[in-house]
Amino acid sequence: MSSQAQRILHEALQLSPEERADVAAELLASLNEIDEIADEGVEDAWALEIERRALRVLSGESIGTDWAVVRARLASSLPKQ
Repeated sequence: MSSQAQRILHEALQLSPEERADVAAELLASLNEIDEIADEGVEDAWALEIERRALRVLSGESIGTDWAVVRARLASSLPKQ
């Protein structure tokens, strides 16, 4: 922890329990905002990937595999019970 963070923590610990709870809630909320921004980036990347795959199918570049074939392949790779 940096010296600035240690100083801020020391000062925060001098606050009343209610004030510390408020500060903690604000700090946690700020981390959630970072997660939301990162999530948006992931969503954008998936949207681009879906569009890329759809264009490959529409252009005939990718024909895909029938679900029955995929299911049979997966079933045969599973251990027998």
